[in-house]
Amino acid sequence: MDRLIAKIRDIPDFPKPGILFKDITPVLQDPLSLRLVVDHLHRPFVGQGITAVAGMEARGFIFGSLVAWQLGVSFVPLRKPGKLPYDVKSIQYDLEYGSATLEVHTDAVGEGDRVLIIDDLLATGGTALASCELLESLGAEVAACAFMVELVALRGRERLGQRDIHSLLHF
Repeated sequence: MDRLIAKIRDIPDFPKPGILFKDITPVLQDPLSLRLVVDHLHRPFVGQGITAVAGMEARGFIFGSLVAWQLGVSFVPLRKPGKLPYDVKSIQYDLEYGSATLEVHTDAVGEGDRVLIIDDLLATGGTALASCELLESLGAEVAACAFMVELVALRGRERLGQRDIHSLLHF
């Protein structure tokens, strides 16, 4: 994990003053680091009955699609409004620096699906909670949420209640 920690850059005051952004793009630029992340994100869920992996736009797409491929299951994109071409269900939620909306195709998951939600970072938990609620509203069970980075001081894990949370790095 030291290899991954060394690759993450701190960007102060992004996207607004007072926010310390954890930039993961150096991890993506290094094939061995990227492979390490994907391996550690998917491994705990092998044989756990996962039927789909959902990833939030945009960095959750990167890790989520690779984890879905490793698990041999479908990938469900959770997108910003107006990006999906079919019937969608939406959820609006608050972020630490504003609000946002996620959408998913209404036929992406349903009863009997066990979904693993993947994103690059868990901060306040708003995006992850909204993702859980959106998928659960379609009848799916959220089996777990997995993140490359967890910002522990922001207590996002607490917002997710009793859901299974898996994080590789803790800051």
